[in-house]
Amino acid sequence: MKVAIASPPFPKSIWDGLQWVEKLIIEAADKQAEIICFPESYIPGYSGLDYKVEEHSQEKLVSALNEVRKMAAANSISVIIPMDWYHPKGLLNVAHVISNTGEILGYQTKNQLDPTEDNIWIPGTERSIFEVNGVKFGITICHAGFRYPESVRWAAQREAKIVFHPHCAGSDIQGVKLTEWGNKDNPYYEKAMMMRALENTIYFASSNYAFQYPESASSLIGPHGTCIAHETYGKTGVIVADIDLDLATGSLAKRFKKKLYV
Repeated sequence: MKVAIASPPFPKSIWDGLQWVEKLIIEAADKQAEIICFPESYIPGYSGLDYKVEEHSQEKLVSALNEVRKMAAANSISVIIPMDWYHPKGLLNVAHVISNTGEILGYQTKNQLDPTEDNIWIPGTERSIFEVNGVKFGITICHAGFRYPESVRWAAQREAKIVFHPHCAGSDIQGVKLTEWGNKDNPYYEKAMMMRALENTIYFASSNYAFQYPESASSLIGPHGTCIAHETYGKTGVIVADIDLDLATGSLAKRFKKKLYV
């Protein structure tokens, strides 16, 4: 299976975000990718930073989602598009999954919020397994995947070959410019990506914004913890790589003796 991981800039508006989504979808489809993942809350943009995010109603979000559905169908590619999403109890942080025909296959909620996000979203309560072109996968969003490895192991124990990880880490305003992927002095995020793949023997695909000062790169990690591909720090673009499904055995996840820990 050929997968794509997007690194778009922070959107100036919902319309601007949709333009970047379309551009990177087309680029991924041209490289024969079967699925593409975008960063956390890309529509309308992550609300917990020092950026102005366009005010958004559920009607605006539904309209944006429908536009992405059209893009997916027009380019015959499945899309993971993270968004804000209204729920009767409050605002959710979700990642919608759209098939290559534009069908909505469902969404994964962010179930573990960072403490700084408690006043932005409400935590979700559901876990889902998705399937595209015969390949099962899971999704874990930012903090949930970085700090709660159980969110990945749950998917790996249910035959997921890959877990996608939309996240947001960095700034366009201030920070340190990283130069080497996985350097010991980098923030812990890239090391966590390696562990989520290694400890479950599956692929882990993590998508971040193309910040000027990113704290991690969009990356694809193999089942043995090796970085297969990553985006250049600060570069807008999409990385595309093949994954060997036979290597994603999930063997370590399946050996986990969960009865000892509940």
